[in-house]
Amino acid sequence: MKRTLLALLFSITSASLFAQEASQVRLGLTAHPNFGFLKVEDGEGSGLSTGFTYGLMSDFEFAENYCFATGLTVTSINGAGKIINYQPYHNASAGQTAYDVKYKMQYLQIPLSIKLKTDEKDDMKWYGQFGLTTDFRIGARQDVEQANTPLADDLKATNNTKFLRAGMLIGGGVEYSLSGKTSLLGGITYNNGLTNIAKKPHTVKNHYVALNIGVFF
Repeated sequence: MKRTLLALLFSITSASLFAQEASQVRLGLTAHPNFGFLKVEDGEGSGLSTGFTYGLMSDFEFAENYCFATGLTVTSINGAGKIINYQPYHNASAGQTAYDVKYKMQYLQIPLSIKLKTDEKDDMKWYGQFGLTTDFRIGARQDVEQANTPLADDLKATNNTKFLRAGMLIGGGVEYSLSGKTSLLGGITYNNGLTNIAKKPHTVKNHYVALNIGVFF
């Protein structure tokens, strides 16, 4: 956790430096689906769940074909899994019991990443992207079942989840120039959750794959 926080601090400092040196700033809008899943220490994940991301994106170009990419988005990350002896629903006298849990998390997300682009050809530039995301919880709900018996249905879960999430992102895609500075963006991103989203005694990390769609102006 300390290493993650240090990495985030370094990224924020780097963002400030890149912004000061940027020769061109590009702003855009994005709205796209994502597909979330869980990794559970005391259990297992249960496939993909659809979420959604929308908000602002920005590129600070500090050299030709090199830029610092950031933004501000509302990102929903949904994921389901089986968790052993899930609290606060489990009764110790019942022994080992598996619970079907679905987390429906919503974050205010700030990506901090480096984007490397190719030279433009046929109005297109390909890019690769790598960095971190800092996510602040703005909503948390969950469904809980045990042996097909509902125990919670879209129940508020802020008391069972953590406020801060950190993720590592890697991805790539293409920008297609329309006219002037306007361009369409399409790509794919994998966001690997680095921190535990659940409170003790459980360890749950959420991850997602996003189909990035946006437009720069």
